[in-house]
Amino acid sequence: MGKRLQNLTELIGVVVVLQAASPQPRSPEQLQAGQRAFAAQCGFCHGRDAMGGETGPNLTRSAIVADDVGGDKIGPVIRDGRADKGMPPFRLSDADLAAIVAFIHDQKIKSESPGARRSVNAADLQTGNADAGRQYFNGAGRCATCHSPTGDLAGVAKRLQGLELLQRMLYPSRARGATVAVRLPSGELVAGALAYRDEFTVALTDAEGRYRSWPAGRVTFTVDNPLEAHADQLGRYTDDDMHNVLAYLQTLR
Repeated sequence: MGKRLQNLTELIGVVVVLQAASPQPRSPEQLQAGQRAFAAQCGFCHGRDAMGGETGPNLTRSAIVADDVGGDKIGPVIRDGRADKGMPPFRLSDADLAAIVAFIHDQKIKSESPGARRSVNAADLQTGNADAGRQYFNGAGRCATCHSPTGDLAGVAKRLQGLELLQRMLYPSRARGATVAVRLPSGELVAGALAYRDEFTVALTDAEGRYRSWPAGRVTFTVDNPLEAHADQLGRYTDDDMHNVLAYLQTLR
């Protein structure tokens, strides 16, 4: 009797583990709610489709997402944030959190479906004209007003290649020099390093290292961000401009 009970207990344990590891069904309503919540809370950094954005990585290729079961890995990251990566904590209801997790997993599945493009062929990037790129860099693009081929960009083609160089050119990492000054309703002025900003929230790290955030609509603030020009440039680039500048940057060895 004791042996049979032990075997039954072990069997139940296996079933529980398999159930926990199995993906839970996601209703269309939950995925729609997750898409809305993700776009509002996460889209600025990770893109509205979770495949990479202004400063955040492609979550469909994230090791955390790959290892996640029912939100056990993604949930703590969203709730606690990642201060070392510039990601703030988010206060979400259990329902919103579950919906966001479901949406991220659904996007991962879509990215792995037949016909989905998983990578960029290096040859696709080698269509630009370096001379035209240099002219754009020094002329219409006004890149030379902030960057120098013999200064900050010297040897950039040795440090970054191919798609990584293009991504850095279009979506440079968060500027360490970005600052923000926030005027509170009380009249107090709080300034510090820009930690996070979207249409709903502005946050900073003050001189004492404290993370502070406010609803963007309840305060006035001024951001000094050296990377603002890169965001503006995205609206002006043509495909030829991007490939030409990339070709020029690849000559800076």
